[in-house]
Amino acid sequence: MAHTDIIVLGAGIVGTSIAVHLAKRGLSVALVDRGGPGEGTSYGNAGIIEGNTVFPAAFPSSLVELVRIALKRSPVANYHLAFLPQIAPWLLSFRAASQPARLIATAQVMRPLFARAIAEHETLAAEAGAERHLSRRGWLKLYRTDGAFASQMVELDLAARFGIANVPLDRDAALALEPSLNGVFRHAVHWTGAVSVNNPLALTRAYAARFAALGGLALTGDARSLHRAERYWRVETASGPLDAGDVVIALGPWTPDVLAPLGIKLPLAIKRGYHWHFRAQGNAALSRPVVDVENGYNLAPMEQGIRLTSGVEFAARDAAPTPVQFDRLLPAARALFPLGAPVEPKPWLGARPCFADSRPVIARAPHQRGVWLAFGHGHWGLTLGPATGRLIAEMMTGATPFCDPKPYGVERFAS
Repeated sequence: MAHTDIIVLGAGIVGTSIAVHLAKRGLSVALVDRGGPGEGTSYGNAGIIEGNTVFPAAFPSSLVELVRIALKRSPVANYHLAFLPQIAPWLLSFRAASQPARLIATAQVMRPLFARAIAEHETLAAEAGAERHLSRRGWLKLYRTDGAFASQMVELDLAARFGIANVPLDRDAALALEPSLNGVFRHAVHWTGAVSVNNPLALTRAYAARFAALGGLALTGDARSLHRAERYWRVETASGPLDAGDVVIALGPWTPDVLAPLGIKLPLAIKRGYHWHFRAQGNAALSRPVVDVENGYNLAPMEQGIRLTSGVEFAARDAAPTPVQFDRLLPAARALFPLGAPVEPKPWLGARPCFADSRPVIARAPHQRGVWLAFGHGHWGLTLGPATGRLIAEMMTGATPFCDPKPYGVERFAS
């Protein structure tokens, strides 16, 4: 019977970062997943460490955009009709959380995590010998209309209050930064403090290698086997049963599968998203991620090619892929940047675990001694993985947390 101090369930960027931070504090830790590190949700993202983030993604405020989404004509969002009754209560909560005053409140309570995001990544990357995957060139947000740019003034003003660096640019100045772009936009903002990642999978694997170098144990196992075995928590692995006094559940969109048998139900929803790698035509290149704000996609330079990310899709987590958004966004993306042929035959599909208030849960589990939760990071899993790892490791070891963890607790869901 194998035994460790702590079991971490989930080897995405969040779980792997937690395992590293716990191992660095001298604890014996096992990282358990049915797949390899970073092969799930962490694989597919725009590769942006958003230490400069102010507002979360919000419910559309434009009636025109809502009608386009309802008619399935928007590249920003898609949905499966049969799934709407299930997601409707969450969408109403998300709409309420997207009111201006609540967005500002969310920005304030999330700021401590974002403020640590880049530094924590840089520390782990240096320890893991993975600095080559990080670039400090920021990212560009592009606006095709004056109205879209004007709507960002509240965010830019709040960024200034937070001391977050950004540089508004006209079209010519943006093209000087990224000369392969076509001038189909009118305005841009260069968020200079962001760090981009050229291969999120490789970065997560590097952090997992650092965990192994610290003496951590990586095992293949099904987290759904978690159960109480006398005074320990037990998981069945390919190497046999594994016991620990404490367990951290960091399974992203699969977390409810493990919490339900424990009697824990939290209002998590899934936003599905796609990406597809393309070759650039000729000598075209990007040096930083670029987001086309009004069309809801991102172009990011990756080792695999130019990664084109889609808007969100509301559908059952395990439903068959329906990447119809690419039909809507590819014309806009190709008008902006000379995309060539796709690298893979079809897009990749992943699932983002999201709470309606756009905050993760980083906390003790209710009514289950020795169980800790770290999930629900939404669009920010890559960004906040190492900061989450540090915070929960400090909480578990009795150290003074670098920020107040209360805003990320489960008590906020009590009715």
